[in-house]
Amino acid sequence: QVQLVESGGGLVQAGGSLRLSCAASGRTFSRNAMGWFRQAPGKEREFVAAITRSGHNTNYADSVKGRFTISRDNAKNVMYLQMNSLKPGDTAVYYCAAGVIITSNPSQPTYWGQGTQVTVSS
Repeated sequence: QVQLVESGGGLVQAGGSLRLSCAASGRTFSRNAMGWFRQAPGKEREFVAAITRSGHNTNYADSVKGRFTISRDNAKNVMYLQMNSLKPGDTAVYYCAAGVIITSNPSQPTYWGQGTQVTVSS
């Protein structure tokens, strides 16, 4: 069992930066691929970024490529999402996810956090 808790969300102006964190409980953190998804009001949950168990490979949605960076620290059981050059369109609740494999399919993760709100003002 893995429990995930996100933090770091907030209100930021367009062009600004935020870093989200996802703290995981349990000894199996390093056995899980991890990822971030987001959901804006009235929209479906969408893939943002994913990272493999080792952290050596990452994948990003085209909409955030070059602006967001996903990383993880297996020694600390924490995953991060560094978000730069934020746009109003990035406004959403951001969810941390874990599972055997994380792809762009939001039905794939086994575990989910409760979400953290990110609001980007214009």
